[in-house]
Parts: sequence; C-alpha cells; structure tokens
Amino acid sequence: MGRLAQTEGLTDIQREILATVREFVDKEILPVANELEHRDEYPTRIVEGLKELGLFGLMIPEEYGGLGESLLTYALCVEEIARGWMSVSGIINTHFIVAYMLKQHGTQEQKDYFLPKMALGEIRGAFSMSEPALGSDVSAITSKAVPDGDEYVLTGQKMWLTNGGTSTLVAVLCRTGEQREGVPPHKSMTTFLVEKEPGFGEVRPGLTIPGKIEKMGYKGVDTTELIMDGLRIPADRVLGGETNRGFYQMMDGVEVGRVNVAARGCGVAQRAFELGVAYAQQRHTFGKPIAQHQAIQFKLAEMGTKVEAAHAMMVNAARKKDAGARNDLEAGMAKYLASEYCKEVVEDAFRIHGGYGFSKEYEIERLYREAPMLLIGEGTAEIQKMIIGRRLLEDYRTQG
Repeated sequence: MGRLAQTEGLTDIQREILATVREFVDKEILPVANELEHRDEYPTRIVEGLKELGLFGLMIPEEYGGLGESLLTYALCVEEIARGWMSVSGIINTHFIVAYMLKQHGTQEQKDYFLPKMALGEIRGAFSMSEPALGSDVSAITSKAVPDGDEYVLTGQKMWLTNGGTSTLVAVLCRTGEQREGVPPHKSMTTFLVEKEPGFGEVRPGLTIPGKIEKMGYKGVDTTELIMDGLRIPADRVLGGETNRGFYQMMDGVEVGRVNVAARGCGVAQRAFELGVAYAQQRHTFGKPIAQHQAIQFKLAEMGTKVEAAHAMMVNAARKKDAGARNDLEAGMAKYLASEYCKEVVEDAFRIHGGYGFSKEYEIERLYREAPMLLIGEGTAEIQKMIIGRRLLEDYRTQG
C-alpha cells in the first residue's frame, strides 16, 4: 500500500534507520500505546528499546559515541514515533534539545563529560524555561542565580518540565543580573546544567520535583514543576562557561524543538488519517462502505492533502537548519501549520468514526486528546505568527 508523506533524496543509511524505527513502532509501541496511555504509565520497556536503537544519541557526534545524524533524520524518526504514541516522542525531544545545546554551546569539558553518557541514554536530559506566571513571555522570568564564591545559588519555581521526574540533567534558565534601564531583559539570563537524581520529592539539596501534573492527554511522559530553594550549582556548570548567554542558547534549542513538534504533528496526523481511511472502508451505511459516500471522500481528500503539506514544510525546515542557514521562519511556519493541520485531521478522523470515536476502545479517542498539546508546545500559534510576521517584514521591507 502506498503511503503519504514520503521524503525524496534520503540516503541509504537514512532509509535504513527509518525502516528500523517504523518496524519498532509497529511491533513495540502501537500494540501497547492505548493501554499504557489510559493508565498514565511511563513506557519503560519502550524507552529501553529506544536506547538499544541508539536514538538517544541520534544527533550526538560520533566522537562522543552518537550516530552523528542530521536534524532531518531525527525529525523523520520523531514523525514515525509520534505516529505510534506521541508521548514517546516527547521523552526523547527534551533530551535531544539539551544534547543539541551542549553540542552547540557547551565548553569542551561539558561536552566530554555529558555527551557520551547522553548518547547511551545513561544521562537523560530535560530543559526548563517556563514559569507559573509568565507563559510564553520568557523575558519575564523571575528565577534567580546569585554568585557565591565559585558557586551560584538558584532560587525560583519552574513549570511544564517534560521528563521532570525521569531526567537526570536539566538545563535551567535563570536571571543572573538585576534589570537595568536600557538593557533588554533577555541579556541578563544564564543557562545552568543541573544534575539530579531521578524521581520525585527532593532530588538533590535545594531542588524539589513535586510530582506529575495531571493532563488531558500526553500521558505516560511525566510533566512536572521544578522548585529551587537555595540550590547550589558549581560555576563550571554554566552552559558554555559564560553568563548572560542563556536566552540565546535556549532559543537556539527551541528552534530545533519546533521542528520536532512539527514532526510530532505530522506523525499524529498520519496515524489519524490511517485510522480514518481504514474505518471508512469497514463501516457500512445505506448499503455501502461510508468511504464511497462523497462527503467522506471529501474529508479524506482534505486530510491527505494536509498530511502531505505539513510533512513537506517540516522537511524543508529541517533541511534549512542542516544546511547551516537561519531557519526560524521555516521552523515557525512548519510548527504552526503542522500543529493546526494535525488538530483538523484528527478531528475529521474522529468524525468519520462517528459515535465510536468517543469510545476509549478506539485509538482515535487518544489522538483526539493528544493533538491539542501540539498547539501549545514550543510556542503557541500566536507566538509562531509573531515570529513569522516579523521575519516576513524583514525580508519584504519597503524603502522609505
């Protein structure tokens, strides 16, 4: 059977990696995803399988024990994993962002220490920008880091930390200077590499992970708060060894994270289309399969077109970044379109299922609860539109 969202120009190695991941998804994730999701159970066995496949080190350079693959390869793998269960792709996404930030911005000592263990999945990463009162306004963070000898003392509360309980390394953004008139607030922020024990409660002196946040969807993966109260961090755990560069480092990580969220949207939309087109050929009304009714064919046509369009934009954004070019416009467009189209494709598949779509026995019910997270993660649609609009004005600025 032909499939939507094929990618032209892949190498033999890329095709082999994707074939392996797809087989793993079909055999190890899809058969258990609904059961684990309904129990909100962390997919330990699946994660161990991902470690064996080397996916935790997919983009980490070979010199540090990783596979040294491109952002495109990673995004296509995420697309396949999200097709199986979006929560699993979330488990590796924050890990991937922290590894990317270390690779791009870390000191040599930080790279040598963290990246080999991250490639094996022995150290698992998470990153933390958001706080309870600020939402998308990262420049308004209030968490502080105050120097004390050769250490910093961190205080503050963070929110929406994916992998907060299971991670052992968290990249945390804090303010490291008082706000001064005429100095943009984002120029006084620093990223700290915070090592901790996995679990909940006080995971190291001064650092507490209270517990999982209950969510509508995106279950299995742990989403938490992070509370710092006198947390002492050595100065050599400042990312890159230089203070007040944290905002730029985090935004670089979020930029590739947006490609990842776009890939997740593509994967969930693909699965919704698969479920919708299959059910439409099985369900009969008025003496024939509902797929033969024009109204359903119109839905399938729209769904398939949206899957293709989102995939193409995601691939374009990844390839632009891999080429070393600025891709904030392309990543913003891909994230915006893929998440919106994902929601629409999932809803159309839900409608095709009729009353059965409302039953937890059917997979589409899970997808219907998962899709909304993509509208928010790595920046809402409104944030993406602001980024896109500003970049377009840069490119099309008129004279005079």
